[in-house]
Amino acid sequence: MKTIQLRRYTLVDGEYDAFIAWYESTMPAIRPAAGFTIEFACGIRETNEFVWAVSAEGDRDAFLALEETYLASDARAAAFDGVPQRVAEYNVRFVDAF
Repeated sequence: MKTIQLRRYTLVDGEYDAFIAWYESTMPAIRPAAGFTIEFACGIRETNEFVWAVSAEGDRDAFLALEETYLASDARAAAFDGVPQRVAEYNVRFVDAF
């Protein structure tokens, strides 16, 4: 069993390219090292959106426990250190996989 979280972001105007460059250089290393799998990631330049899904083995409670550890980690803090806020709006939800 795995739990999937769909993450939809509306990016700050003018930050699309910088966000994509940061994401590509950071998330493929940091999230898997924390126990997550990146299911997919894609951007929609015309609407300034970024959509991705991350999963972890186990139920929602297991995902949330893993995420809590990740959010408090030194690796995550270092990945975000000095990075300006590039996301204007977050929409993060668990989804059902079929």
